[in-house]
Amino acid sequence: MNKHKPMKKIILLFAVVLFPATLLAQAAFPGSELIGKWNMTFTIEDEELENLGLFRHGLYADEGFPAWMEVKLSGFSRMIGYYVGYEGSARPVSEVKFDEERNVYHFAIPPQWMNIEDDIYFEFSLENDYLTGFKILDGNRLQFTGNRQPSLERDTPPVWGAPKNLLDDHMSSWVIPENNQFRMIDGVLTNLGVGGNLVTKERFDDFKLSVEFRYPEGSNSGIYLRGRYEVQIEDNYGMEGNDLHIGGIYGFIAPSVNAARPAGEWQTYEITLVGRHVTVVLNGVEVISNRPIPGITGGSLNSREGEPGPLMLQGDHGPIEFRKLVLTPGL
Repeated sequence: MNKHKPMKKIILLFAVVLFPATLLAQAAFPGSELIGKWNMTFTIEDEELENLGLFRHGLYADEGFPAWMEVKLSGFSRMIGYYVGYEGSARPVSEVKFDEERNVYHFAIPPQWMNIEDDIYFEFSLENDYLTGFKILDGNRLQFTGNRQPSLERDTPPVWGAPKNLLDDHMSSWVIPENNQFRMIDGVLTNLGVGGNLVTKERFDDFKLSVEFRYPEGSNSGIYLRGRYEVQIEDNYGMEGNDLHIGGIYGFIAPSVNAARPAGEWQTYEITLVGRHVTVVLNGVEVISNRPIPGITGGSLNSREGEPGPLMLQGDHGPIEFRKLVLTPGL
């Protein structure tokens, strides 16, 4: 009966030895105050926009260009991360380095959707939870600032108000962009081709959204919740679902199943956003269940996550029709 007791002592001793090592792994090290999630804003002048081939999508002329970054601990003292720029999806950062002598951080990532050869280089400092720095993109030095991301946790569940119909013959709920291709045709909001994005005049905090939509073969669009989190719309029928496909939060959250219908058929979304937690029901199938969205997605209007934001319909990728857009706000 006593032959098992030494083993218990060994296990206990191993646990005692391991516990301090775990604490050491969590201990502060030079530069570790950067660990966390950050909302960033870039200043890009018109000349630089032209040089880089960028355009503002739904951005207002006086707005900066949003971005997002997460920095995580890997091992004892190595920092890794993820980055989302104004365009594209979340991409990994293999290492964020801290130059203790200069008191600056730096990292580099390869380009994603831009046809350039050099990696994109970032360099910045952190003081009083505020980032200031720059990135070098194809020879252009672009300044940015950043703040820690707010939690958006809610103390109580929302109380829902009266539903708002966002469709009418005059498109009165929307800011009409330059190069607008959206038209109301027989009660259906129709994007005829590649053009500007539609943004609601009203801004919302928590809400539920009911949508009926249809697209032709090969098309692509999206719905930006608060103008910051894209619920993907794309012709992905029959494919294996991922975080870039229909039903997903672009670049962050994959749908549990691909519930898409073939192109040309009407489809439905039921979307609930509370804080940063989202539930997505595609064609009657819950494909995302109350998951936290890590941060803004590419193409966002801004990175000010603590503020209410509009609904934005992506019009710069392809044709899409909406015959129902009903939003129920939280009070």
